[in-house]
Amino acid sequence: MSDTLAGLLQIATLALVLVVVHRPLGAYMAWMFRSARDWAPERWFYRLVGVDASSEQTWRAYLRAVLVFSAVGVVFVFGLQELQAVLPYSLGLPRVPSALAFNTAASFVTNTNWQSYSPETTLGYSVQLAGLVVQNFVSAAVGLAVAIALVRGIARVKTGTLGNFWVDLTRGVSRLLLPLSLVAAVVLVVSGVIQNVDGFTHVTTLTGGSATIPGGPVASQEAIKELGNNGGGFFNANSAHPFENPNAFTNLFEIVLMLAIPFSLPRTFGLMVGDRRQGHAILAVMGTLFAASLALMTWFELSGAGTATRLAGGAMEGKEQRFGIWSSTLFATTTTTTSTGAVDAAHDSLTPLGGMMALINMMLGEIAPGGIGAGLYGLLVLAIITVFIAGLLVGRTPEYLGKKIRAREITLSSIYILVTPTLALAGTALSFALPGVRTSVEKTSIFNPGIHGFTEVLYAFTSAANNNGSAFGGLTANTPWMNLSLAVVMLLGRFVPIALVLALAGSMASQERVPATAGTLPTHGTQFVLLLLGVSLIVTALTYFPVLALGPLAEGLK
Repeated sequence: MSDTLAGLLQIATLALVLVVVHRPLGAYMAWMFRSARDWAPERWFYRLVGVDASSEQTWRAYLRAVLVFSAVGVVFVFGLQELQAVLPYSLGLPRVPSALAFNTAASFVTNTNWQSYSPETTLGYSVQLAGLVVQNFVSAAVGLAVAIALVRGIARVKTGTLGNFWVDLTRGVSRLLLPLSLVAAVVLVVSGVIQNVDGFTHVTTLTGGSATIPGGPVASQEAIKELGNNGGGFFNANSAHPFENPNAFTNLFEIVLMLAIPFSLPRTFGLMVGDRRQGHAILAVMGTLFAASLALMTWFELSGAGTATRLAGGAMEGKEQRFGIWSSTLFATTTTTTSTGAVDAAHDSLTPLGGMMALINMMLGEIAPGGIGAGLYGLLVLAIITVFIAGLLVGRTPEYLGKKIRAREITLSSIYILVTPTLALAGTALSFALPGVRTSVEKTSIFNPGIHGFTEVLYAFTSAANNNGSAFGGLTANTPWMNLSLAVVMLLGRFVPIALVLALAGSMASQERVPATAGTLPTHGTQFVLLLLGVSLIVTALTYFPVLALGPLAEGLK
């Protein structure tokens, strides 16, 4: 009972903090992206890179800027890893093998932060700080910029332009992520997270043995790792490591960091389209899905499977004793409903049905509330599909916020929702269908053969396709097939949806606004919220039902 009370109090505290934060933070982001004034450091940066901050971009120009910037990021992070042996603060570590370096570069540039390696024994401080931490900031800002571009496309009338990517990117970093990360890093240091450049410390244990203790600039990376929904750990144990997450306060604080911006963006959306009720409807869908997922995962983990887990108060294997089940499921739900991928417990050790909930959270498209920016634009695409379906039911032309949903808009939206399932399912299928690859996957990658091993592979490709980055830890992913295939899936899973979203934004920005009529579906009330919830579950999650039946459902019902 005491654990239950503590868990409920923790959830209530989280909800209260998010309620308090989302209004000012959402309003601040709306002001930030609508402001006509540039700060002095921003103007210096624009002059340095040759950007005209006052120029507007079409969706094609905006997309080109996103792709060029991200491609340069992949090359830069890859190059840093290849040159690691000659860089300062490399800690004596060698260059990273090319396949792994490409996987890591693709991972961090796409905001996935999948790690096929043990960070503390693979990457020195130069690569961590100049490569990975920088991408933690800018990859998060790219997702945020794309979401704002879609919001502008919905709000604007007959312009055909979506703003300026370079301005949106710069403001996302300089006005939002950097200042909040500085504050968060200080809080984490005060709370016990380490921050140093000491390298490895060799100590003698009480029994006379020897041990090597890693150090590093952890708090600064931990702050943006959670705030930007990145998730890549400084240590292999990620947020289960006491140097990254030392106590119950830091655990809850990191959860707040992961959810603060995604849950505030609906208010930003409502303010930018001129109707706060639209933001309330989107927020209601996000909150309902999050609460339902958390309740189910917690129930599955508390119920366990068998007498032993019930006597232990739940399935505690793979979970930190200092956090327990309630904190572990809250963290796991948060990290898979956003695109963070950080973990404070081993997802591979979740009960079969608890692990299924982590999978479903990603299969939904991470829209509850989703990654920074990506969650909002994913749910807005589903909102467009919802009004189209509702229009078919009543025989009227569908509209969303005064914009007609025509063949072009529904085609782009339909392709959008097919991209990540195609990537996740195709990657899983090829891993078992190609003869040479199957041998490598079954003999090297899978630690637990049978149904659970299949789920490990499915989880990996689902995580990569949705740019999440968490994993079932029983999978060895540092093989040629897994490194290269997951890298390709991460890149396609990031930039194909972004291209479709920007094309959709450009299409809507070029339209006139049509007046609402008696046949227009209100998109701010309970009816629309329920319809959007239904579409989110049917169109996305049920796509995966057959493969879930082969994996976690089969294991859980066995």
